[in-house]
Amino acid sequence: MAFIDEIQIYAEAGHGGNGVVRWHRQKFEPKGGPAGGDAGKGGNFYVQSVRDVHILSKYKTKKSFVAGRGEDGGSKSLHGANGEDFVLKLPVGSIITNFDTNEKWQLTKEGEKILILKGGFGGFGNEHFKSSINTTPHESNIGGPGESGNFKIELELFADIGFIGLPNAGKSSLLNALTNAEAKVGDYPFTTLDPNLGDFFGYIIADIPGLIEGASEGKGLGVKFLRHIKRTKMLAHLISFENLSRGSTGMMKSYKEIRKELAKYDQSLDLGVEGLSEKEEIIILTKSDVIDDPKVVLKKVAEFKKISKNVFTLSLFDDKAVKKFQDALVKILKKK
Repeated sequence: MAFIDEIQIYAEAGHGGNGVVRWHRQKFEPKGGPAGGDAGKGGNFYVQSVRDVHILSKYKTKKSFVAGRGEDGGSKSLHGANGEDFVLKLPVGSIITNFDTNEKWQLTKEGEKILILKGGFGGFGNEHFKSSINTTPHESNIGGPGESGNFKIELELFADIGFIGLPNAGKSSLLNALTNAEAKVGDYPFTTLDPNLGDFFGYIIADIPGLIEGASEGKGLGVKFLRHIKRTKMLAHLISFENLSRGSTGMMKSYKEIRKELAKYDQSLDLGVEGLSEKEEIIILTKSDVIDDPKVVLKKVAEFKKISKNVFTLSLFDDKAVKKFQDALVKILKKK
């Protein structure tokens, strides 16, 4: 199933039903009074958050959603039923924007339910207009229209930890090793075109597509995916030992490139959330199997420990190292 993180829809609350003109008609009372009932109001339109990041794909072909219409009033003073509310299920982390009014809502907690459009009022039947000076009213009115609008829905992933790093840093491979995500893996940049998610002992890990220098200006996969780590609780920065081929400072240079892009993107945040460059971070030095000299590995670990107390070295060919990292990561996440 293709991952979809942005859709546009038309939404409409229900229209109110119409009031009616009716009369009491009894055997010995041929000129009975008014008996037209009021109509029901239109259904409201809600959005509600669920823990399903793929649910937007269900709306790929259906782009119009309408709540129920209120029922017309009836004879014998019967009140019409209210229209059925419509509840659009959206992933936790969705931001809903009304193009017509510029109103904006955020779904930040599972089960959160927000009213975005009100249903129309139900019309009055002729019994409503009865008075001492108007005993036989012929008046009724139609129901009001429900509110409507065109909406943009954007998903910003809520994950416990987000894997970031340059293309080919080993993010998808590590995600597959830790979870059952089955993310696509290839020996070329930008294998991951969409964020992959995995369940890690109840914690959600997001493999964010590879970033490059200039991502905050839209280069590479750009800001489309930078926004997905905006609400991630913490970051895991993956740097490959393959970057040593760029020179002795290659790994640190790669690290600093990504940190620079995070800092630039922070300047565009407008939702009052923690900046990307401020999030807690662990550092994972990947593909250590490409280095023959263990002293080189130890030297790089010491270098990065000046930046973060949580620095790990991994080779996915070393099952013991992966298991050790799993145990350490669980302890770190439990403290969050």
